[in-house]
Amino acid sequence: MANKGTEKTGGPNTMETDAKSSESLEKSDDDVLRSLEFDILFGRLRPRERLVEDSLMQRFGAKRHVVRHALTELERMGIVVRVPNRGATVRDFTAREVEEIAEIRETLQRQAATRMPLPADPAHIARLEAAQRHHDEAVASRDPRAIDEANEAFHALFFDACGNRHLSEAIAHYAYLSRAMRLYPMVDPALLETLRGEHWAMIEALRTADRAALTRLVVDHIQHSKRIYLDVRQSINRAATG
Repeated sequence: MANKGTEKTGGPNTMETDAKSSESLEKSDDDVLRSLEFDILFGRLRPRERLVEDSLMQRFGAKRHVVRHALTELERMGIVVRVPNRGATVRDFTAREVEEIAEIRETLQRQAATRMPLPADPAHIARLEAAQRHHDEAVASRDPRAIDEANEAFHALFFDACGNRHLSEAIAHYAYLSRAMRLYPMVDPALLETLRGEHWAMIEALRTADRAALTRLVVDHIQHSKRIYLDVRQSINRAATG
């Protein structure tokens, strides 16, 4: 933000200086938000863990309004819970919520698999293969952000083949609700290889018109994250009662 002297002069560089300051602030906001988001989604911050504003301000060297903005956005995403006079905590999905969201995702993805024309259009197969090669590279790099982005891109393209925009949007919506659960497996190298292999198997099922395999794969693919998140919850419960 320009100082008072600059505001009074209104010189030609004032707008440029203000724009640069605004860009810097926006980047700072985004950096805090993304860092906290990935700490939660990759299990560095665990379910029920408190998010103390003063500690976050010190960690990021950020002002209070920047931290509060990040917490508000994380609450909107559904991965942070804020209670008046009690602060913010990492959202803890109950076992029932985990099971119910997974059940809806299974139903939607199974239905999408039954609608996909088989064998798939070669052009669509080529796009999926390109997307999966990008995912392969991200897995090899062990970069969580790159893995997340490549995984999202693959699934969006894959389910777009069902030919029903509302169905594919519903799949994306419930995948978003389960985002914290889905990203836990991405810190496990062996499981990442399993997920990567399942992506290629899905592409092969589309190519060879194997609907039974396709339907099984889109349902089985969900189970890894559900199992790991439930295991995390059980370990937290054991620690709390032990």
